[in-house]
Parts: sequence; structure tokens; C-alpha cells
Amino acid sequence: MADLRKIMIDDREIEVDPNLTLIQACELAGVEVPRFCYHERLSIAGNCRMCLVEVVGGPPKPAASCAMQVRDLRPGPDGAPSQIRTNSPMVRKAREGVMEFLLINHPLDCPICDQGGECDLQDQAMAYGVDFSRYREPKRARIDDDFGPLVGTEMTRCISCTRCVRFITEVAGVPELGILGRGEDSDVVTYLGRMLESNMQGNVIDLCPVGALTSKPYAFTARPWELTKTETIDVMDALGSNIRVDTKGREVMRILPRNHDGVNEEWISDKTRFVWDGLRRQRLDRPYIRENGKLRPASWPEALEAAARAMQGRKVAGLIGDLVPVEAAFSLKQLIEGLGGHVECRVDGARLPIGNRSAYVGTASISDIDNAAMIQLIGTNPREEAPVLNARIRKAWAQGAQIGLLGEPVDLTYDYAHVGNDRKALESLSGREISQETRDKPTVVIVGQGAIREADGEAVLAHAMKLAENSNSRLLILHTAASRVGAMDVGAVTEGGLDAAIHGAEVIYNLGADELDITPGAFVIYQGSHGDRGAHRADIILPGACYTEENGLFVNTEGRPQLAMRANFAPGEGKENWAILRALSAELGRTQPWDSLAGLRREMVKAVPHLAQIDQVPENEWQPLTRLDLGDAPFRYAIRDFYLTNPLARSSPLMGQLSAMAAARKVAPMAAE
Repeated sequence: MADLRKIMIDDREIEVDPNLTLIQACELAGVEVPRFCYHERLSIAGNCRMCLVEVVGGPPKPAASCAMQVRDLRPGPDGAPSQIRTNSPMVRKAREGVMEFLLINHPLDCPICDQGGECDLQDQAMAYGVDFSRYREPKRARIDDDFGPLVGTEMTRCISCTRCVRFITEVAGVPELGILGRGEDSDVVTYLGRMLESNMQGNVIDLCPVGALTSKPYAFTARPWELTKTETIDVMDALGSNIRVDTKGREVMRILPRNHDGVNEEWISDKTRFVWDGLRRQRLDRPYIRENGKLRPASWPEALEAAARAMQGRKVAGLIGDLVPVEAAFSLKQLIEGLGGHVECRVDGARLPIGNRSAYVGTASISDIDNAAMIQLIGTNPREEAPVLNARIRKAWAQGAQIGLLGEPVDLTYDYAHVGNDRKALESLSGREISQETRDKPTVVIVGQGAIREADGEAVLAHAMKLAENSNSRLLILHTAASRVGAMDVGAVTEGGLDAAIHGAEVIYNLGADELDITPGAFVIYQGSHGDRGAHRADIILPGACYTEENGLFVNTEGRPQLAMRANFAPGEGKENWAILRALSAELGRTQPWDSLAGLRREMVKAVPHLAQIDQVPENEWQPLTRLDLGDAPFRYAIRDFYLTNPLARSSPLMGQLSAMAAARKVAPMAAE
């Protein structure tokens, strides 16, 4: 780290790293500097000129604080610290001039703008704007491009800050936006007039400091001051992105990202952001019992009594789906195992070893990717499985990291060395002699779920661990199910996997597992939120809450426990998942020893202590696997359709539209005859 340097900001002395820009130094000093184009996670453009400050002893004009580093400041007389002023008459006059220029062409349509109430331009105009204009020329109008079904455009409002262009190019890695034209004819457009294709494009809505880019699905439905805001966790993938759910009454109106440097920084995928319209559709809002081949509505006492009667004295198995909180998984495990049955959370057939956290979670944290010199991907397409994690890998690549891919060649938004596509390539890679120079570098091995779903999945994992050990790398198992790590932690698994768990089962208790087909013969009790595949197969349906409708614990792919908070309530007679299982246990005469979520969590933490370490990544003891007999199958990826991976997404009309558009893009265009 460079030696700290003393500077004076508004007559307050502070020591800062000389590599910092003046705007960053001002933030450390607690001084807010207005800005439009500057964003700490994007490259510096320096084109809005709103962040002007006065450098005492420098040129007799204000300087752009985002584009000037502390090291460039001249010392004062006799070696005194350099001085910066952020509120002098020169600075105020300059900022007011910039604001006047910005408003020459900006339309006065705040009452009908979706950004009204949370618009940076509006806020800065309150501080630096004036209530008149010296310009009488007609305002310039621009044509609105169609960016697709997610991002709405009002380009007349655009101030050419280029945040959207820099995000799409640098972070998302899909250069679809750019500025064409010069001077007043310059315009932010998509190249060739195409729609945006990135699965992270919704982040430009948050980045836009004016109302030029807005959310199409949310437009004109609510104002920000009408919404109740709840900080919670996303479950669309296993990354555990920190999000904020905004509700109006009982309905979710939008989902926004929260900053968490260790997980998602401040980005979320489009599925996370826009899946909320699926919360209202295809919902199970009352219990059902199948009679004579048809489901009929039932009351809760009747449905619970029927479920208990079906389970008593019969061989029972429990299945745990992808969106289940840890509390419900723990509760189901206690209930089913108390009846002598088996529980299984690896419903996709993943060969994750029981009890070995270093093998089903790994030893790396997500933030380890930032400083990695080399990253080896094994059987994973992170662009589809965890887009925000993929953006993080791209950031490491942009800083010089080398990426290797073992699997089918795909577009990952960055360059990589394709190592191979089958088990032999993995065997060769894991047995290779690694130089000491490479071993001294920070490296990460990332294993996808598609790599470990075949019969030799444990051997694939063993070779990946061997590679990590040989190269002194950290290992990260990239899960696709938000509930998987937590369910593994509480032991909701059976030796032998899914087939062993349901073998000979007369009754299957399906807790939200919609990604598999249950063979005919067994009596199925389905507990879940949506009328998806699991409900179609069910003999009894118990309506549960969705992830925004109950408090719950989720453990993300790096093993970090995080709390999801309730933002709204389940529709109709839907109940919280743990409460349904508690009521059923009483009906079975095996009442579980808790009456509240707090009591359940106490029992759960007593059994698995690290679940109490909220927002921390526990260290996992390294336990290498020994089975090394690989098959010869090629690697297949876990996700084929990014937009339709769970019942909530499949209930969303918008996700269906995006899926259809993505499928259409994959069809090769046919030349006209």
C-alpha cells in the first residue's frame, strides 16, 4: 500500500492513499460531492462536470474531482498539505452553470416520470438549479429506441452520462450500447437497432441518474414513497444476492439490489429483478385433496388430517425443493426421520458427499475471485447459472486473470482457454505437474452442478479437489439451488441419494421439489407455493409461502448463512412452510418441540452451530475425496433455459417472453432465396 498523504478538504485535515481520486478522498472525509457520470464500479468518463471542486494553488478554474488523483495535487507553501474546497463561491458558480446547461434540453415532465422522487437530477437541481432559464430555444427531442421488454426509454431526458454504456460493456460484458453522433446529435443507442440481450441489463435502470431508462414492467404502477421496503435475500440462484423488495399493500411491485461487496456488489440478474410478476400467478391459495382422480378444495384441518392418515404406518420419504428455507428443511427432516423415513435434498441427482463441507461447499469465498490470477471452470456455465458471479469473474479477467473452461464451449463474455469437454481432459488436468510459480499465485477452481450429476459425479469432484490441492487453489462449488447448501448442512440427505431415499416409499412428502417427475404408485403430499409439476402429481396439496412471504434462512453457494425477511403475505389460506410442518407433526401425534420460528431456530443452531454465523463464511476443514474412477461422458451444463429454472419463474409471463426471445436468437437466420 502506498504511503498515506495528508490533504485538507474544506479546512479539515485527512490522510488518504495518493492513488485515490479527489471524489473518493472527499467521501472518506464525509463530504458529499454531486455527480452524474461517476460510479465507483465503472471506469471514469469525466463528462458530466458536476463534481467540480476548487484546488487551492492550482489553475484558476475548478477541477473534475472524479478524474484527478490525490497524487496530482501540488503541496502548499513550505510543504503544507494540499487544499481542496468543495463549497467555495467558485465551485457553486461552476456547478450551477453545469446544471443550467444540463436543463437546457431536459423536459419538465417530472410529474409523469417514473424516476420522480428518486432521481439524481431532481435532487441536484434542488441544490444547484435556478427557477428560471436564460434559454428560449425549443428543447431538443430524441427518438426512443426499443431496448426490449425490460428497459423503457425516454431518451429526450438523457444527459449522456454514459453509465449505461459503460455498465453493459465493462460489467455485463455484452457491448450492445454506445453513443453515436456528435455534439447535440449524439445519442445513446443499441448497435444496429437491436434489443438488449444481456441477462443483467436491468441494472442500467438503477444506474441511470435521470428518467431516461426506466423499468417497463414497473412503470406507472407506484411512486417510491407509497412503497414498503424490505431488505431480504434472492433465491433465483444460489449466489444469495442481497435485494430489497418493495411492496404496495399485499403485492410486490418491484425488486431492487442492495449493496454487498462480498456477494453481489450492487448488481442483480434480470430474473431476480423481474420475476415478481410470477408471485401473483398460478398460486396455490388453499388446500386440495384428490378424490376420484380430481382435486377438490378442502379446509386446513381436513387436509392435515388426510395427510397424517396417509403417512401413519407407511414407508415415507421426503423431498426438498430448490427454494426451501433451512428451517423448513430441518423441520421436514425431523418429521420424516421420526417416522422412520428418509429425506433427500439432492433431487437433481448431484453426487454431493454427505458431511464433507469442503466438498459440497468448498473453501473459497466469492470475493476470492476478485484477486485471483487464475480461475478454472469445471462443468459450469456461470453466465447462465449465476450471472452476477460471472460478472465478477469477468472483472478478474479484465484485471489480468487467466480463465480456463472444462466443458462445452460457450460465450462467457470474456476470453478463456478451452481445456476440453470430457472426463479425460479433467483427469489430465488434475494429474498435471503444477509449477511453484503457479502455486504461489491466488487461484480458484469452480465446479458446476452439471459436472457432478452423472454416476461418476463424486469422482469428478475428487479430481477437482485434487487439482485444487496440486495447484494450491481455493475450491468453490457453484450450486444452482438456493436451498441446497442449507439442506446439506442440516443433514437432509440419504446415503445413496434420491433413488435410495424414495426406493419402496409408499408416501412421498414433496416440499417444493418441482424439477423432477415422481413415478406413479406412491401417494404424494405436495407442499409448495405454485401450481407447477409437483402440484399436478399431488394427491394432497398444502399451500405454502413463497420466499418473499416468510422469514427464513438461506445458505449461499460459498456457505454464507443469510436471513430472508418477509415482505408480504401469502395469498388466500397459504401458510409459512415451517408452521405447516409443525401443525402436521401435531396431527401425527409427534409434536415438534417448538411453537415459534425462534424456537425452531434455537433447535437448528444447537444441531448445526455455524448456522448462527449470519453473513459470515465459515472455514471448512479440507477433506479430499478418494474415489477417482471417472467415466467417459462429456460435461453437460446444469441450466439450459436461464429464465425458466423454477416454478416462480415458470409462472411469470415476462420470464416466458424472455425465454422465447432467447430461443429465437439461437435459431440461425436463413438467407433469402
